[in-house]
Amino acid sequence: MPGEMLAGLDLAFAGFVAATSPWEVVAVFLAIVYLALAIRQHPACWPAALLSSSIYVVLLGRAQLYMEAALQVFYVLMAAYGWWVWRPAAGAEVPVVHTWPVRRHLLALLLVCLLSLLSGFLLAQNTAAALPWLDSFITWGSLLATWMVARKVLENWLYWFVLDSLSLGVFVNRGLYLTAALFGVYLIMIVIGYRAWRRSAHKHPA
Repeated sequence: MPGEMLAGLDLAFAGFVAATSPWEVVAVFLAIVYLALAIRQHPACWPAALLSSSIYVVLLGRAQLYMEAALQVFYVLMAAYGWWVWRPAAGAEVPVVHTWPVRRHLLALLLVCLLSLLSGFLLAQNTAAALPWLDSFITWGSLLATWMVARKVLENWLYWFVLDSLSLGVFVNRGLYLTAALFGVYLIMIVIGYRAWRRSAHKHPA
C-alpha cells in the first residue's frame, strides 16, 4: 500500500511538471515579486507586474480563458499607470493609503455584477470560453481591484482575497496548476498586505 501511494504521488508530480511550461514559471515568479513589492508600496512592483501579465496574456489565451487573457492586457496598461502614479514628477502628490465609504463600494460592486452578467452572456453565446460567467466576474472584479491598488485604496486587499480564491479554483480546472499554487500563496500574502497597508493608513489619515 505505501508503495502504491508513492507511485501515485510520483505520477501526479510527473503530470504536474509536464503540464507546467517554463513561461508559466517565469510569470509566477514575477507575480510573487510584484505582490511582495506592492505590500511594501515600492514602485518597482509595477515593472514586475507588466512582465508577468504580458506572459499570462498568451498562457490564458491558450487555456481559452478569454476574459482572463483580456484582463492581463488591462494589467499591462495599469502597470504603466501605477508606475506613473507611484513615481510622480517632482512636486506632484504621491497617493497615500486610504479607505472608501460603504456607498462607493456598493456602487462599484453593482457595476461589476452588471458587467459580469452582460459579458458572461455574450461569451456563452458567441465563444467557446470556459466558465464564462465566473471568468467574467473575476475579470471585472479584478479591473476594479487593480484600480484600487494603483490609487492605494486599503480595501483592495479584501477584494483580492475573494477574487483570488475563485481564481484558484478556475486555474485548477484549466490545468494551470502552478498558477493555482501561486494564488494559494497570494491568499497568505494578501492578509500580510492588508495589515501592512492598514498600519500605513493609520499613519496617514485622510
